[in-house]
Amino acid sequence: MIDRLSTTLAVFFGVGRLPWMPGTWGSLAGLLLALPFLGKPWVLVAAVVALSAVAIPACTRAEKVLGEKDPSSVVVDEVVGVWVALVAVPQPGTEAGYDYAIMAFLLFRLFDVWKPFPWRKAQDLPGGWGIVVDDLGAGLYANLFLHLGAVGLSLVV
Repeated sequence: MIDRLSTTLAVFFGVGRLPWMPGTWGSLAGLLLALPFLGKPWVLVAAVVALSAVAIPACTRAEKVLGEKDPSSVVVDEVVGVWVALVAVPQPGTEAGYDYAIMAFLLFRLFDVWKPFPWRKAQDLPGGWGIVVDDLGAGLYANLFLHLGAVGLSLVV
């Protein structure tokens, strides 16, 4: 029972089993779930903490059940990572909120695939820690670059 629940959460209720690009599907699911909470950063921060707390042990268990390290079908880490990227994004319909959300999504995907230093090393952490923490880092990078870019753009315009 625990194995099935853990795997179901880890593959984010089947999203990770969609064909092609499971990480992108997981990120898109995270974006869509976060839309009602954009402009409410504390709600997203609380959601990141709560989901991370259950995702780490679920991913650890899913690795064992699925028999591989960081299986591509495990996408709950992309959900939580894109939520980090979306923290402090304006509410859609205000100040180009959708534009910010799309840029946060794209930047997250870039950093999730690239895994720049030091987050690449996070993959070496054991089990679910390695699966989730590197995506939290990708989300932090995406959020930082998004907001630095917005500040830079506002100085130019």
